[in-house]
Parts: sequence; C-alpha cells; structure tokens
Amino acid sequence: MTKVMDKDTGLTDARSKLVLAALHVFAEKGFEGATTREICEQANAYISAIRYYFGDKAGLYRAAFTEPMGDKPCHFSIEVYANLPLQEALVLFFKEFLEPLSKGEELRLVMKLHFREMLEPTGAWLQEIDAEIKPQHTAMVGMLKQHLGLIRIDNELHRLAFAIIGMGVHFYVGYDVVKAITPQIVETPKALDALANSLAAYSVAMIEAEAKRRTLGGCHGAIE
Repeated sequence: MTKVMDKDTGLTDARSKLVLAALHVFAEKGFEGATTREICEQANAYISAIRYYFGDKAGLYRAAFTEPMGDKPCHFSIEVYANLPLQEALVLFFKEFLEPLSKGEELRLVMKLHFREMLEPTGAWLQEIDAEIKPQHTAMVGMLKQHLGLIRIDNELHRLAFAIIGMGVHFYVGYDVVKAITPQIVETPKALDALANSLAAYSVAMIEAEAKRRTLGGCHGAIE
C-alpha cells in the first residue's frame, strides 16, 4: 500500500499527492461536497490520474479514508502473540495501535473524515469494520480466552476486549482534548511508547480483576 506524502521519507509521487489532497478536501467537504477538480488542483495533477490510480472518485475516497493511517492493518493475529507473556503481548499491541498518533496533522484530518463518514455514510466505515476492526476484536477476545483458560467466549469477554481496545481508541477520538490538556504524553515516539506501556499495565490489571471475579463468582464462562 502506498503511503501519503511523508516529510521524513519524501514520498512525493503523484499517487501520494492525490491521496493527501483528497484527505484534506474530503475531510472539509465530505464525499458529496468534494470535487475531483479541486482535489487535482491541490495535488497539481490531471483528472486522468484519478482514473489511472483509483478508478474513480469513490476509489480515491477509500484510499484517503484508509491509507494515511499507515500500511499495517490495525488488527493483529493471535498467533503472533500466543507465545508472549501477557503484558509483553499487550505492550506490542498498543505500540502498533498507537503508532499513527505520530502523524500529527494527518491524524486530525483522518479523524475528521471518519466522523464525517459516520454522519454522511458512503459504506467505507462498514468496510473498515469488516476488514480491520472486527478481526482486531476477534483476535483480542481469542487472546483473553486463552489467558483466562476459558472453554467458551461469553459477553463478559467481549466487554473486556472492547474496554481494553477502547483505552487506545480514546487517544484517537479525543486526540485534540489530550493535546490541549497534556500534549507531552502523545507528542513524541518515546511518549507514545510510555503510553503503550501504561495502557498494557492497565489492561493486565483489568484482566486480573476479571479472572478473580470469575473465580469468586463461578459463572460467566466456565474455566478449564
């Protein structure tokens, strides 16, 4: 997957410029309000380039919706984490999950576009759920089931997975709030690593509390 223009790598090819210009215009005007002419003017590209790289306006929109967050899928495979200690696996998960926060202005535009998509749906958000978010949740539930030694997945396990992942999601949805109150915790790669370690520690505490609750309660999912 081609990334958008990046200050560090100097990716300035025509396709990358179009994705970045589309991100700006779609975030400001939505799918219906944006025009391919305006996008091409910002990217200093010909209209035919959209057809060449993306097929049509909808294809360009899908690229602007997904590609600026990076070329790694946001879900993870349980096999990658299966042999790691719980906290180490969670630190790795959160480091990968939070890495796009380093993109700064691009991230703000992506979040704005995602909010627009929820209000003015084109189908891109549903595709994102199926392709990225659902597999991520399924893998997290699988890891929790394995760690807790459960023989089946129940609603409490789903709630725990949503709560753990939700801690990371908050730093995307509330990025402007976090930056306004405590910018130092998201401004640098070192700060993001520290955040990942903290969220992993909080998650371990939540998982340990759930294990204790199940042991004491004797319900909500049998333990082998």
